[in-house]
Amino acid sequence: MNVNDLDVNTTAILFFDMLNGYYHEAQPEAKARMKPMVDNAVRVMKAGRAHGIPIFFAKGNHRPDNATSALLVTDTNMRLEPWPGGNVTKNPMHVIGGASSSEVIPELEPSADDYTIPKFRWSAFYQTSLDLSLRARGIDTLIISGGSTDVGVVSTVFSGRDMDYHMIVVRDACGSSHGHEAHDMLMDLIFPRMARVRNTDQVVGMIESP
Repeated sequence: MNVNDLDVNTTAILFFDMLNGYYHEAQPEAKARMKPMVDNAVRVMKAGRAHGIPIFFAKGNHRPDNATSALLVTDTNMRLEPWPGGNVTKNPMHVIGGASSSEVIPELEPSADDYTIPKFRWSAFYQTSLDLSLRARGIDTLIISGGSTDVGVVSTVFSGRDMDYHMIVVRDACGSSHGHEAHDMLMDLIFPRMARVRNTDQVVGMIESP
């Protein structure tokens, strides 16, 4: 077993929350900031499809009445803003099941052969069919791309590690809404102990190597 090896026959690609609600329906400045990440994800997707690697899309699928989200006591909201007066309230979800916001971005060319994994919490593994679907195909390695690095991606990597999956996190095909500090900390100090961290060029090279 070598850190540079990749068996495409036991590998899948997992795109996390690469959805219209987070990209095409985002503010122009946010979309522009995410475009390099999306461009890199597209390169990974194309290399994977060319070599028969199955594609999985983990996607938020919340009810419009917010009944599938929990009200947890935290210091701040998702924007790191303290709750006004300390009163914790539910905020509207960015993506709603059945709406365009929860659809995979067309750049990733979703098809009927791909796996769609609806989820209601941060981890793509938590009470979803992801683990079952991977094991049914004999998959033991996941290439992970998407966002946010410090929310869903990190939750999924922690879960995958505890379930004994080999993982490759594509550094420049992931992104965070809180800037580079959280992203870089995870990529530099946390993920290397649980997975392999590679850039898009390196991952495409691993896929295309004999």
